[in-house]
Amino acid sequence: MILAVDIGNTNIVLGCCDEGKILFRERVSTNLTATDLEYAVTLRTAVEMNGFDGSDIDGAIISSVVPSITNTVKAAVEKYTKVKCKVVGPGMKTGLSIKIDNPAQLGSDLVVDAVAGINEYKAPMIIVDMGTATTLSVIDADKNYLGGMIMPGIMISHDSLISRTSQLPRIALEEPKKLIGTNTVECIKGGILYGSAGSIDGICERIKQEIGTDCTVVATGGLAPVVVPLCKTRIILDEDLLLKGLMLIYNKNTEAARTKL
Repeated sequence: MILAVDIGNTNIVLGCCDEGKILFRERVSTNLTATDLEYAVTLRTAVEMNGFDGSDIDGAIISSVVPSITNTVKAAVEKYTKVKCKVVGPGMKTGLSIKIDNPAQLGSDLVVDAVAGINEYKAPMIIVDMGTATTLSVIDADKNYLGGMIMPGIMISHDSLISRTSQLPRIALEEPKKLIGTNTVECIKGGILYGSAGSIDGICERIKQEIGTDCTVVATGGLAPVVVPLCKTRIILDEDLLLKGLMLIYNKNTEAARTKL
């Protein structure tokens, strides 16, 4: 069984995979001040609550966009599992052809998303990852990573709106009852969520025009289940995309990754 961990700016997604199957997926808050022991306790809780044990884990892999805690989480994984943990980065085999100006600048989460995307779905494709930032990755018919876009995520938009206005309240980001709100809370919900859905629809349409063909569109990330149903574009929702990608990369580097401590 393989433990896969994706460290994001707001949340850490973790799960266990075995023989191509995702056994479970959990999401916990990213804590910049937590120690390796605290993260190890979090890992143990998540694994054991899903009916497994640290001794069941014989490999581990991490992707991270938060360099300041990558080594802390890696140490936590190794403390808990007693196996050597691999970190997605330069030198790892991914099988992804990256055509951007500086491939080393591509975030590991986007690499992992793309590896899973080209394995699971038909190219060309657009991958939308709705995390702290909303990112769009464009992959051509030959499965080359062409580039993409980065825009403020839904929570960033929400927090910015609330912090810079005097009378607008903080809200739960859930689907509004209708497009045209009739009270302040529903107006904020509609504006933020339908606004995000509309921007994704518009950008996907422009991408298709620029590359001159229709695309498979796949969405993942914490708020994707809320936004995807509001989009007019046909979008495949895959909440396990990151874990699938991590397992694929792990398997490509399996001999090194299975080394016991």
